[in-house]
Amino acid sequence: MKKIGIVGGVGWQSTVHYYSELCRRSERLQLATPAGGVPSVPEISIESLDLAKAVSFLGRDEDEESWAQFDDYHRRALMRLAASGADFALMASNSPHHRFEAIVRGIPIPVIDVVNAVAKESTRMGARQVLILGTALTMRSARFREGFARHGIQAAGPQDEAAKAMTVELITDLQMGKIAGGAERVEKIARLSFGHGFSNQPAVCLACTELPLAFEMLQTLESFRYGGILFLNASIVHINAAFKFATDQ
Repeated sequence: MKKIGIVGGVGWQSTVHYYSELCRRSERLQLATPAGGVPSVPEISIESLDLAKAVSFLGRDEDEESWAQFDDYHRRALMRLAASGADFALMASNSPHHRFEAIVRGIPIPVIDVVNAVAKESTRMGARQVLILGTALTMRSARFREGFARHGIQAAGPQDEAAKAMTVELITDLQMGKIAGGAERVEKIARLSFGHGFSNQPAVCLACTELPLAFEMLQTLESFRYGGILFLNASIVHINAAFKFATDQ
């Protein structure tokens, strides 16, 4: 199995989720074979970044140079993972994928792109429209919209300003461990957003690694229905893509 590198810490709860789910998949794979013995887990290196520092480095989309510190902070973490012997890497956060091409430039190992992984999964499931919920950066990201569009999917963040603000507030609460009522809050945000810019009820992409924490009993599923709404868990889709790459499946 290939050695996995994870850029984590943004935030730390999702890093734990990525680590544990990758290890669980390895154990399940071995249990499905007659080999037996001590369960094998993948070798994993983690570069845990400071969320506050990463946020302070956020740039402005109209000013490419303003992203220099943000890009470099994540790029140096990926370079350290490569130096540690990781065969490939993934960033356990959606927001840095807004700057994916700039961040991975010059990185000598493959980096698994969450946008491409989720767009492919949406296509497989037959979703033609997708509501993107995440940080303010992710919800407005042209790269996320264009990534889905390449697969023939109309995708966008909420057009309703109240829905955007509610999403950002919920993410902050989840980062602080305030999970109670989170699923109902996500459902309310989704329904508030459906009437703006979508001809049908879209699938809802949880494009923030904290948002799946709101669905405590469902957060390990790639997709699920809640309140009659189809949700796509970008974190699990990303984890599954990484595990398939690690095992050459």
